[in-house]
Amino acid sequence: MSRSRVGSLGRRLSIWLALQSLAGLSVVCVAVYAVTHMNFDARQAESLTQKQAQVRHLLTEPASRDDPAVLTHKLDDFFIGHQELSLLLQRPDGSVFYQRTGGGASSNLRQARFEVAAQATAPLPLTAILSLDTNDDHQLLRRLAFTLLAAALAGAALGSTGGFVLVRLGLRPVRELVEQTRRLAADTLHRRLDGSGQAEELEPLIAQFNDLLGRLSLAYEQLEGFNADVAHELCTPLATLIGSTELALRRARGADELREVLGSNLEELQRLAGIVQDMLFLSQADRGSSARRVATASLAALAQRVAEYHDAALDEAGLRVEVVGDAAGEFDLPLLQRALSNLVANATRYADRGTSIRIDISEAAPGALRVVVVNQGATIEPGHLPRLFDRFFRGDRARSGAHQNHGLGLAIVAAIARMHGGQPFASSADGVTAIGLTLLRALGAGSPSSNSGA
Repeated sequence: MSRSRVGSLGRRLSIWLALQSLAGLSVVCVAVYAVTHMNFDARQAESLTQKQAQVRHLLTEPASRDDPAVLTHKLDDFFIGHQELSLLLQRPDGSVFYQRTGGGASSNLRQARFEVAAQATAPLPLTAILSLDTNDDHQLLRRLAFTLLAAALAGAALGSTGGFVLVRLGLRPVRELVEQTRRLAADTLHRRLDGSGQAEELEPLIAQFNDLLGRLSLAYEQLEGFNADVAHELCTPLATLIGSTELALRRARGADELREVLGSNLEELQRLAGIVQDMLFLSQADRGSSARRVATASLAALAQRVAEYHDAALDEAGLRVEVVGDAAGEFDLPLLQRALSNLVANATRYADRGTSIRIDISEAAPGALRVVVVNQGATIEPGHLPRLFDRFFRGDRARSGAHQNHGLGLAIVAAIARMHGGQPFASSADGVTAIGLTLLRALGAGSPSSNSGA
């Protein structure tokens, strides 16, 4: 069975923290670069506008327009200390009237082109091209970009390192829990995980795991008890078979004596076969076998047949059976008949002589039925009621017939109830014991109500 691996939780968290740090720092750096670039662009535009206004003022002064030498001198004075500025003045025919070049050739220029209108003293208009060298700003932006990139990478590396350390520290409680679980074994299921000092998020997990340990411990104890009960139940008939066979072989015996020995051995073998068959049935039920449902018109009729099957035992015990209620639905009839037979046989063994055994069939809930066998007899101890449906459990081995029964009858009833989607139940008070099961039936099945007795 293939299984996809998701990798280390700590590694994944560290990577996500590193990516998140890198993304956050990248956004901040991009924002800083964009704002700086916009500020530079606005400052360049404002500076070029101011210089354009100053140049226009110099060109439109009357003294400057009347005397080209004065204009040239003023322009030269204006450009002192402004190496980033260049100016080109052209006449209408394209000839150069004045040209001032900045500190050097540059591909990063912002230009402003404007016309100087003709006046009376200077009828010819001039075309001015004012250029601003922005190379220094571009270099500063480039250095800023490299600095921000390095800062983002360094910050992401530092953040990922810190995140890895923090993740390691944060997952330390989980590693402690792993170490605690590593020390658990089949003989130490009574231990529980120590939840003191653990994070709040881990407390529900610890509580659920401790509950699971409790259930496993109980199941392990029940399994050990089950193995002991199986060994005991099989040991008794095997010891009887071995003993009777050894006695038969010690001396020569006639045909009648041998037939009697074989008959006794056959009874023990049948008992062994019954135990094995019941255990196989319970094993199949535990593996999830479900009931094979067929439409059933009357459960009361099924209960009547079960009662008739037990007529001899009922007469011997001085008991009678009455069936109360009826219902229809879809059930596994052989399984349901077996469960009712076990319940009636159990009631027959423990009911007071001269009393009645009642089989009640009624609605438990919408789509569910309740089948219960009620008898009058000794009250079952409250501590024994939860264990009645355990395998090989007998509340009082000294009670009548305890040696003839291997304690799987009610366990089979419980398994049949679960195969029908229901549960077994039992109650006992004031000399009245009721043991039964609930059953889910197919929706839409009728539930005729009638009373009949046997």
